[in-house]
Amino acid sequence: MTDRKSASALKSGGKTNPLLLEALKEVTAYGQATGALVCVMDENFLPIAEMFSEVIGQGNTCRYCLKYLARQGETEEGSKKNPCNELHINAIKESYRFSGSYIYTCDLGFMFWTSPLFSNSRFVGSLLCSGFLGVDKSETVETLKEVSHGELNEKELLEYLSRFPRGEPEHIKALAELLLIIAESLSKESEDYHETLKRRAQQQSYISEQLAILKNQYPPGEPSPGYPLEKEKLLLAALRRGDEEAGRKILNELLGVLFFTNPDQFKSIQYRAIELVVLLSRAAISPGNTEENILEINNQYLMRIQETQSIEELTDVLHTILERMTGQIFSFQGIRHASALQKAEWFIWENYTRKISLQEIAEVSGLSAPYFSTVFKIEMGENLSNYLNRLRVEEASRLLTRTKMPISDIAEACGFGDQSWFSKIFKSFTGVSPGKFREQGGGTVSEISEENFSENCRGLFRK
Repeated sequence: MTDRKSASALKSGGKTNPLLLEALKEVTAYGQATGALVCVMDENFLPIAEMFSEVIGQGNTCRYCLKYLARQGETEEGSKKNPCNELHINAIKESYRFSGSYIYTCDLGFMFWTSPLFSNSRFVGSLLCSGFLGVDKSETVETLKEVSHGELNEKELLEYLSRFPRGEPEHIKALAELLLIIAESLSKESEDYHETLKRRAQQQSYISEQLAILKNQYPPGEPSPGYPLEKEKLLLAALRRGDEEAGRKILNELLGVLFFTNPDQFKSIQYRAIELVVLLSRAAISPGNTEENILEINNQYLMRIQETQSIEELTDVLHTILERMTGQIFSFQGIRHASALQKAEWFIWENYTRKISLQEIAEVSGLSAPYFSTVFKIEMGENLSNYLNRLRVEEASRLLTRTKMPISDIAEACGFGDQSWFSKIFKSFTGVSPGKFREQGGGTVSEISEENFSENCRGLFRK
């Protein structure tokens, strides 16, 4: 924000932002049509100079507060010392934060609503309206008697309040929504910015819910939860099914844990975000998406993550990446047996950590075992056994580099019958034994026999 300037300074020296003058015309018509009292505020949370005479006029809801609480009378300087200044400023900030309308009530019971104005994605001011009471007039009368220290009599106060009708919640909500429409139409080149702020606010609301749950589960002094590797698996499964809604929910849960366990460690969260994007990139490689194409897209995503400056911005970038990745990772677009394969893969992702048979999977898909085996190989590009082993090796790789679990326990956790079989399969995919992979931190494996792994993506994942 720039240094605050009074309305008088604007009137005598500076010029009011043309957008705010345009807003004045629009909001004046709005006030005449709805009976609302209107005000255009600048970026410093002050009424624009052109509105000053109305701000201190007889119909102003803040008139008596200015006179008796601010003890400044009806002067320009006094308008800046409105005792409710902080209330109004905080409301304007909330409307800016959510890029929407914000409704609130002052101590006297007057209802207010406000909407932000933008120009080229920059906050330049706001529309602020009132003129309706949210409480019974008798309550406001009693409050005003206290405010005036008994100088105002009840008859005078009732006469003053007669110009302000009772505002029913639904009516005020409708007025606020109409004001927001006006604000959005006035804001220059900022339609996308409004939507961005709304989207970010919704994302932060979901994550806040996750944080509240975690705070209850892990009170101060108790060990914090570990990084949710399981949620990465579920996220990939959701994207493979093309279930973007479930993917967003899982991503928010994952981010909730990251924010909870890494407070004030933005760089650490950025690194985890980069790892997650590389994981998704690997999953997106297919005959239709070559590793060169994915690498180019992946580099763009990683650059965007590295450029983020706040949790809100990082969260929004991740959700955008997730949305774009869903179509690339979705395994069954345009496939004849899409429904059957979706059911089968969901079952596999839910149960691959135990021994599962072809018969079990085929039954879930609704196809016979021999026919399912044929369909799977043709339409997925690999046989079921290789697919299961690849999935288990991916999970084992994460456990080897991110946990201290014994290798025998990892073998069991990933659905391998015994450690020797696990070592044989693991080496066939990675070129090294599980022990060597862990010893090298997963970072110096030079050969991966599985065609769907990009060497470039693996290099990024190791950083």
